[in-house]
Amino acid sequence: MRTILIVACGVIFTQALFMAGYTLAGVQEDTMNEFDLKTYTHGPISGGAPKQLVILLHGLGSDGRDLIGLAPLYAQALPDAVFVSPDAPHPCDMAPMGYQWFSLQDRAPDAMLTGVQRMAPILDHFITAQIEKYDVPADRTVLIGFSQGTMMSLYVGPRYPEKLAGILGYSGALVGEEGLDSQDIFRIPVHLVHGDQDDVVPVDQYYHAETTLKNTKFAVSGGVTSGLTHSIDEAGIASGSQFLSLVLN
Repeated sequence: MRTILIVACGVIFTQALFMAGYTLAGVQEDTMNEFDLKTYTHGPISGGAPKQLVILLHGLGSDGRDLIGLAPLYAQALPDAVFVSPDAPHPCDMAPMGYQWFSLQDRAPDAMLTGVQRMAPILDHFITAQIEKYDVPADRTVLIGFSQGTMMSLYVGPRYPEKLAGILGYSGALVGEEGLDSQDIFRIPVHLVHGDQDDVVPVDQYYHAETTLKNTKFAVSGGVTSGLTHSIDEAGIASGSQFLSLVLN
């Protein structure tokens, strides 16, 4: 059976995701993080102290508990990793439920850049807090984003004060490409996955991000999945797991 995570306004509804024996057992909820970001965690499934840190950032109208559902899948390749998935700071203004990093009612490039830049310090602080909490170095830390979470990851990740291990981005876009050629930018590995039938974030955004990042000397991997909409399928999970293993092991 092909596993597809179907997304409506950024909310992931899982079909057959855990039919292979995966459950959300072991997911913990933490409401005491800085900036009041409710956070869900999973692992390490090895039972030992974390050796890697994976931060998952959800899309518009979703929440941290939704995206932490991916953690048991990635954890098979990273048994010593702790997975952390926060709720974004603000209630979604385009849906009756869920959260957002910033409003997308205005999708003009300047408006989206302003939104990302306003939220960047919150995410930056959150990353630092998790690194300190789990005593995992920055170069053993990866950001995983979906949709708006990918936008945040691609902006904050290369600009973080220390070099992170990489970014895995699904169905997203590159916001704020100016300055990516600066000496202050960390050109960390980036793996992008996108569907060619995405009607929320058009696949043109994938090609723009890939070209721009490569032109500024980032190592970019990933690809476009034929027939895939604004969602994540088994192939995306598999290639993402391979990327995580490469940059974290």
